[in-house]
Amino acid sequence: MLNQERKDKILQIIQERGAVSVSELTGILDASESTVRRDLIELSKKGNINKVHGGATLNKQQFISQEENVSAKKAEHSDEKRKIAKYCAAQIQGDDFVYLDAGTTTLYMIDYIDDGCTASFVTNGISHAKKMCRKGLNVYVLGGKLKQTTEAIVGLMAARSIHNFNFTKAFLGANGVSLSSGFTTPDTEEAFVKAAAMENSFVSYILADASKFGKTSSVRFATVDTACIITDKEPEKVYKNKTVIKVVD
Repeated sequence: MLNQERKDKILQIIQERGAVSVSELTGILDASESTVRRDLIELSKKGNINKVHGGATLNKQQFISQEENVSAKKAEHSDEKRKIAKYCAAQIQGDDFVYLDAGTTTLYMIDYIDDGCTASFVTNGISHAKKMCRKGLNVYVLGGKLKQTTEAIVGLMAARSIHNFNFTKAFLGANGVSLSSGFTTPDTEEAFVKAAAMENSFVSYILADASKFGKTSSVRFATVDTACIITDKEPEKVYKNKTVIKVVD
């Protein structure tokens, strides 16, 4: 097994189990104890894991329990988000029926959608709906509970209304992307809506800049293999073994 393949496998095991011992890894990988320890040190330096006595655990700093407000999110990784947004906007065709999830990257997408686009859109984002309306786009807004921090319509009412639609494409955000935990968000009511949108879409895209990989939040709304991931940087190889990943320039 090649060096990078071995480290990818170690990372996958730790993400799936949460913790693993050196002796377990030597047996699984058919590698020496010194080789495994060296790999763990390198992964620990990258911040992927925590090296502990006799093994390693998942980096708990990778857990997200609270949602930031819209202003704070816009300030983070804005250049990367715009690159992802531009690529995703170019995937929309005139006859598409699109679900656009609330979120900063999807909000940036609207900047790159042509004013004369004839596609129809459904969104749970209040800011998204207003922005699309100003561009003259055909947009529908879900009904339900308004979440103040993200200006998103969430909850079971919104999720139920989604089941009336059949989308050609859905573009969604995630707070975390993890092999073991899947696509996650801190909010149960928001997870209901995301899951419903993916279930009712022919193809789903998760828009996730590189900072989202390896992170986990409170509620899973889908597994990694259920959507194409659009990102700005090549992730660990183990992710590419699970689903289609497009890295934008």
